[in-house]
Amino acid sequence: MHSSTVVVVILLLASAAYQWAKSRSISLVGGTRGVRNLHSLPAYYGMYVALWCALPALALLGLWHLLGDRVVLQLVLAQMPTAFQQLPADQAGLLLNDIRNVVSGAVPMETARPEVVMAAHHWQTLSGQSNLAGGLLALCVAVLVGSLAVRSIKPDLRARNRVESAAEWALLACSGVAVLTTIGIVVSVLYEAIHFFHFVSPIDFLFGTTWSPQMAMRADQVGSSGAFGAVPLFTGTLLIASIALVVSVPIGLFSAIFLAEYAARGVRTVVKPLLEILAGIPTVVYGFFAAMTVGPLLRTVGESFGLTVASESALSAGLVMGVMIIPFVSSLADDMITAVPQSLRDGAYALGATRSETIRNVVLPAALPGIVGGVLLAASRAIGETMIVVMAAGLSANLTANPFEAVTTVTVQIATLLVGDSEFDSPKTLAAFALGLVLFLATLGLNIVALKVVRKYREQYD
Repeated sequence: MHSSTVVVVILLLASAAYQWAKSRSISLVGGTRGVRNLHSLPAYYGMYVALWCALPALALLGLWHLLGDRVVLQLVLAQMPTAFQQLPADQAGLLLNDIRNVVSGAVPMETARPEVVMAAHHWQTLSGQSNLAGGLLALCVAVLVGSLAVRSIKPDLRARNRVESAAEWALLACSGVAVLTTIGIVVSVLYEAIHFFHFVSPIDFLFGTTWSPQMAMRADQVGSSGAFGAVPLFTGTLLIASIALVVSVPIGLFSAIFLAEYAARGVRTVVKPLLEILAGIPTVVYGFFAAMTVGPLLRTVGESFGLTVASESALSAGLVMGVMIIPFVSSLADDMITAVPQSLRDGAYALGATRSETIRNVVLPAALPGIVGGVLLAASRAIGETMIVVMAAGLSANLTANPFEAVTTVTVQIATLLVGDSEFDSPKTLAAFALGLVLFLATLGLNIVALKVVRKYREQYD
């Protein structure tokens, strides 16, 4: 019995239990005229029973599949010949991988070893029996618990409170997933970064000016000893992000002011969606545009002024990235400016302020938190962009503040280091986690600074 089929049947049972419980609650008080004698509305009694019918069965089904696969694996290994049961851990892992490939159909049975084919047949048989038993047990639990919940319905049952409590726990669980995911990311990155710093000094990493992560993988292999000074990466990231913000913040903010305060309704209806389309264009398209159009154009213009502009430059990547993140600034700023109460504008006009003075002295201070949030979001997007930098700025780790030269960023190097067949415990690969940790700390610091700025300069109105 397939898991999706069992889930659908459980949901159908929960729907039937909902209707049954709703009808039973009404019948207990003598019909719809007696609904006022119920503690909660009949729908809450239905939802209460439906939750009891579905949640325990779904939890049991998930637990069964989580533990059942391990039990099936142990039973399959127990049926293998003794010689295979005594294999080392790495060879046993390869054997299990072969069995899984045969079971999934990735490897034809005709090409597999006889013992692997036999184990695969045994695995399929046991998995089918396990899924059937788990599905039947879950359905039995759904029917049994749902029936007991229906029988427990009484007019004074606080069904609404219990349903709302279940909703609160569900919301808490969703929040917990987000928090635990963040903690897991931080812990995993921190663990690998600490492992990297066993090979490379943090001082050399944070303050070194040469980035060349290539290393010899074996003692008999000729190769570089590696240089992991990340200052060129930090400089390139800040340079490109700064150029992008110089482009996006003024254009985005002024666009938001125009759309919220000056534009007619028809103009706003057309311009705002067109502006937000920029956020939906794939970054690889921006990168292609930067590499094929903006880069050569800047080089040609630079030559006309006697300047040397590289085909792959920080200026090319920054300009295109700035255009890409304009909607992040304009959308949030427009929403916050629009949300400022009209009474504040009317009060400023009554005191003799012009429209521009009202916007500058009243509207913008009131909308400052949203504007700062939009700028912060745009900065984070610029710092984390990869594809545009790869295609328009190159991979050269140059320590320079010249926007006409090729540079690279932290995110580009992270992607580069994790591509290929390098050993996972080598300094070259682990450097990606150290870069990720620094990027995380930089973003965290940016958030803290933004919060302090908002709290200091925010205008509060009663």
